[in-house]
Amino acid sequence: MSAPRIELRGVSKRFGNVVAVDRVDLSIAAATVHALVGANGAGKSTLGRMIAGAIAVGEGQILVDGEPVDFASPRDALAHGVALIAQELALAPDMTVLENVYLGVEPRKAGIVARGELRARFDALLESTGFDVPRDAAVRTLSIADQQKVEILRALSRGATVIVMDEPTSSLTRDEAQRLHRLIRDLRTRGVTIVYVSHFLDEVLALADEVTILRNGRLIRTGPASAETEATLVTGMLGHSASADYPARKPAPPGAPLLRVRGLRRAGILRDIDLDVGAGEIVGLAGLVGSGRSELARALFGADPIDGGTIELAGEPVGHLTPTRAFDLGIAMVPESRKEQGLLLDQPVAANTTLPFLRRRSRIARFGWLAKRAEREQVRTLLADLSVKPQSPTALVKTMSGGNQQKVLFGKCLFGEPRVLILDEPTRGVDVGARRAIHELIGALASRGVGIVLISSDLEEVLGLAHRVLVMRRGAIVAEFGADPSMDAVMEAAFGVEQTAGAAQ
Repeated sequence: MSAPRIELRGVSKRFGNVVAVDRVDLSIAAATVHALVGANGAGKSTLGRMIAGAIAVGEGQILVDGEPVDFASPRDALAHGVALIAQELALAPDMTVLENVYLGVEPRKAGIVARGELRARFDALLESTGFDVPRDAAVRTLSIADQQKVEILRALSRGATVIVMDEPTSSLTRDEAQRLHRLIRDLRTRGVTIVYVSHFLDEVLALADEVTILRNGRLIRTGPASAETEATLVTGMLGHSASADYPARKPAPPGAPLLRVRGLRRAGILRDIDLDVGAGEIVGLAGLVGSGRSELARALFGADPIDGGTIELAGEPVGHLTPTRAFDLGIAMVPESRKEQGLLLDQPVAANTTLPFLRRRSRIARFGWLAKRAEREQVRTLLADLSVKPQSPTALVKTMSGGNQQKVLFGKCLFGEPRVLILDEPTRGVDVGARRAIHELIGALASRGVGIVLISSDLEEVLGLAHRVLVMRRGAIVAEFGADPSMDAVMEAAFGVEQTAGAAQ
C-alpha cells in the first residue's frame, strides 16, 4: 500500500489547562473525503487546523506523503499542497472577489499584475466550479454564503491537493450545498484529498469515504462511512444516543402583539414589511439566501437604518433604534456571524456577556463602577445553565470551540432578560447535542413570554420550532403559514412558484 497522504502520530494540543486534542493517531488516504465529526469541543476543528498549519502542533508529528512536516503557518502548509477553508471566514473585506481569490499569487509581467490574465483565470475557475460570484464586488458587500464561496475559490486557485474544509456548507442553501458536494466529488476524482469537518451528519454519510469520530479530544474510532448511520455517529460523538426530535411546542398565548411592525422599508432591500410577534410566540422567517431575512433582523435590532415604517414594543413606538437602545428596551439579537457581529474574541467570556449592560445601572454596575465578583458569579451561573465549556468567566472567547462561542453569544442576549429575541442562524456550527439544548432553550424562553423571531437556513428547524412561518422573497413577506406547514409549500413560496400557497393560517 502507498503511504497515506496525511498521517498524524500522537498529535496533542493544549490551550492552557484545556486538552483540545489528546494523542491522536490518524491516517488519511489520498484522493478521499475523510470526515471529522464530534461534539463541540471534541477537537475536530483544532485537528483540522493543525493539519493545515493554522495551529501549531503541541506534541506529536504530522507527515505529508510520508515526510515529517513542521508547519509554522498556513503558507508553509500551502507549500506542501495543504489549504484551509475555515469556519470563520478570513477574507480582506475591502478588496474585490478577484483580488481575494488570487491575493499573493497574482500573475505578473515586468512586476505589474497582469489584469487580463487574472480575469481570464478567474472566469475559468468560476466555470469549472459552477459558482456565480461577482468578480469585481467588494467582499464586504457579499452575503455570508457568497463569502464562503470566495474562500473555496481561493483554495482551488492555489492548486491545493489537500483541502481542509471546516463547516463549508453552514452558510449555503440546499441548492448551493448540493453544488458544493458535486464539486467535492469532482475534486476527489481529480486526486484531491478533502478533510471534511461538519455537524451535518447526513452530508458526512453522503460524501465521506472514511469517518473519524472524536470525543473530548480523543479519537474514538475511524472507519468506512458506509458502515455508519446518523444514530451510530451520534452515539460515538456523545457517548450515548440523542433524540433528533424537536421539543414539544406549547401554544402561544393570545393577546395583543408584543412586537408590531408596519410598513418597514429600506430602498432596494426591504419592501413594506408588516410583522406581528406575540409574547411567547416563535415566528419563523423562511426564504432563500438574499431574500432579506437577515436584513430585516438587523433593522428590527437597529443595526441597519430604515427609510420608513413603524416599530412598536408592547404598544409603544420605539422611535429611532440603535443596538444600544434595543438592548435597553429589551430587544436582543443573536447575529448570523458571531465572529464579525457578535463577539470580542480577544476578550474573556464575562466581558462579552455583560458589555451591553455596563453603561446603565444594573445588577453588576452602579455609579460607573463594575462589581467584578457579582459579574463573575452571575456569568458563571449563566454559563452553567447554557452548558458552556469551560464554565469560566475569565476564559478568552477565542480559545473556545465554535459551538461554545455560540452559547456565549446566547448568554450575552439572555443576561439582560430580553422581551424580544431575534435569532439569526442560532445553531450554526453547533453539534447535535448542543443543537437540541438550544432548541429546548428557545422553547423555554417562549414559555416564559419572550417573543422570538427565528431565522435559519435549515428549513426543518424553522418548521419544527415556529408557531407561524413567514416566507420572504426579494425583501418582502410573500406568504404566511400557521404551525407545521408542508416543506413543499414553503419552498414554493420561497422560489416564487406559487405566491398564494401560504394562505393557511
